[in-house]
Amino acid sequence: MIGVLLVLLLLPFLLYIAAPQIRKMLSSGVCTSTIQLPGKVAVVTGANTGARVYLACRDVQKGELVAREIQIMTGNQQVLVRKLDLADTKSIQAFAKGFLAEEKHLHILINNAGVMMCPYSKTADGFEMHMGVNHLGHFLLTHLLLEKLKESAPSRVVNVSSLAHHLGRIHFHNLQGEKFYHAGLAYCHSKLANILFTQELARRLKGSGITTYSVHPGTVDSELVRHSSLMRRIWWLFSFFIKTPQQGAQTSLYCALTEGLEVLSGNHFSDCHVARVSAQARNETVARRLWDVSCDLLGIPVD
Repeated sequence: MIGVLLVLLLLPFLLYIAAPQIRKMLSSGVCTSTIQLPGKVAVVTGANTGARVYLACRDVQKGELVAREIQIMTGNQQVLVRKLDLADTKSIQAFAKGFLAEEKHLHILINNAGVMMCPYSKTADGFEMHMGVNHLGHFLLTHLLLEKLKESAPSRVVNVSSLAHHLGRIHFHNLQGEKFYHAGLAYCHSKLANILFTQELARRLKGSGITTYSVHPGTVDSELVRHSSLMRRIWWLFSFFIKTPQQGAQTSLYCALTEGLEVLSGNHFSDCHVARVSAQARNETVARRLWDVSCDLLGIPVD
């Protein structure tokens, strides 16, 4: 009995000591690319060197703090913050219009922003929040910047998805969650949509010089769980083992920067390696239909 109590008392301390090694094991993927990006232009959404990097985010004040931190750490002063609310198509259009007027090139687009486990709510345009922000918002943004990406080829689009896509399904009869809704599953559905979008985009852009990739960043210490008190407690409980933002960015950086990755366009990556996706995520028929439905919802002509 005394031995059991001793173990229970020592367990938190032992976990604290072992945490760096455990985190290292869970964060095995590291982008080792040393490629330089002088003159290149990149857009990263949800960002509350050498390249000119646009942090496109809803909260400009927080974005400015992040930009300043990046400038200090990297010495790259070409980190710019612009307003982008993916829950409002007018904001997306305004951002794209401003960017296209400001820049002649776009080499890297990282669709990183997202929401998770929101109570049922809708975007400014009436879309269910997860599907509206995580999928439709990035779908529209990519569409509006596509010609600039083509003109700047070779260029890349990286869509941040999640391992949670394995629990996702695309219910076309309930895409906006009006018939039934579960906050956790709504997130999973939107992450499945990210992968299907990536695959269909790769198919449509074959030979254009634009390549696309979806990524699972891992479980990262971020504000993504802000809408769920349960998830915040779980994040806190396992905080020693959760990836830092820097570790969580490695696979996105790998797909954005690694040379010779063009032949793997359309693939899904985790820890800087190609990862298996669910059967639903490999369904080309669903991917094509989701593309058409997304175009219809956003008022984009279907080609």
